[in-house]
Amino acid sequence: MQYRALGNTDIQVSLLTLGTMTYGEQNTQAEAFEQMDYAVAQGINTIDVAEMYPVPPKASTYGESEAMVGRWLADRGMRDKIVLATKVTGNGVHNPGFEYIRGGPRPSGLQIKQAIDSSLQRLQTDYVDLYQIHWPDRKANFFGRLGCASLDKNEQIIPLEESIAAIGELLAAGKIRHYGLSNETPWGVMEACRVADQLGLPRPVSIQNPYNLLNRTYEIGLAEMSLRENIGLLAYSPLAFGMLSGKYYGGALPERSRLALYDRFTRYTNVYAKAAADAYVDLAKEHQLDSSEMALAFVNQQDFVASNIIGATTMAQLETNVRSVQLTLSDELLAGIAGIHQQYCNPAP
Repeated sequence: MQYRALGNTDIQVSLLTLGTMTYGEQNTQAEAFEQMDYAVAQGINTIDVAEMYPVPPKASTYGESEAMVGRWLADRGMRDKIVLATKVTGNGVHNPGFEYIRGGPRPSGLQIKQAIDSSLQRLQTDYVDLYQIHWPDRKANFFGRLGCASLDKNEQIIPLEESIAAIGELLAAGKIRHYGLSNETPWGVMEACRVADQLGLPRPVSIQNPYNLLNRTYEIGLAEMSLRENIGLLAYSPLAFGMLSGKYYGGALPERSRLALYDRFTRYTNVYAKAAADAYVDLAKEHQLDSSEMALAFVNQQDFVASNIIGATTMAQLETNVRSVQLTLSDELLAGIAGIHQQYCNPAP
């Protein structure tokens, strides 16, 4: 396993992070324990979760992913060996259906404090290493939104000053060690840095955004932020909801697969994304590679990536994903990727 610094901290995170959003929905507690045991045995030291997990989110399973991770940490005595990351839910107006979370989640100072206490209880710990704002309070370009919409001067926004001041209190109390952003824009990152400096608080150390062969929009603006401001990317959806694994090749829809089970996941299923995914799978076959390993290795090789968040519903998938750290893509293969990217440029942002 390889390790990289988490921002400007002294924390070394494994190149692969174990994502947990299926725990409590597609994965049972026993399966989650097996995954975490295996991941640690392979050198993975970072686990990412969120209060709203599992996904698809619903009131009946709210917090169960954190609870499963917490049970594992306690049962295995692993807390001091794991870099533990979780998230406070963003503005429910921009991602509806979360009324069961504090009557409608917002990253207000009060809700941030309430959320961390609940997360710590479920995780059976008194601190987390990384606490992230899951998505911005303001209306912006995230969750696949394109175009530059006019500013709504009447939009009621929780000021970043309030959110970051509350995070500062959590840092001072020792409930969190560091904090990060998620689903953010270049403006949001720089504004968070400005506010932190203004308040005399540490800057965010990470940003968790989507990044994969079908969605390389992070490279436009945000990658430079990561490199120049030392705010590493925790890349999520590196396999584009499995589209780059090859299991949906040619329009296939395997039984019990995520896209077959849930109609929520449509971000990577438009006609251009499907064509691009098939082209990447064909490229991997030409080079006698597993397409999942190729897609993950592409993410792994980016300098602006601090860690690549892998998720799996089966042990076979997890084992394949972990093998990606052993793969270095050749110049010839990277040229092939560049050619497909030029033909299908960010078909699923």
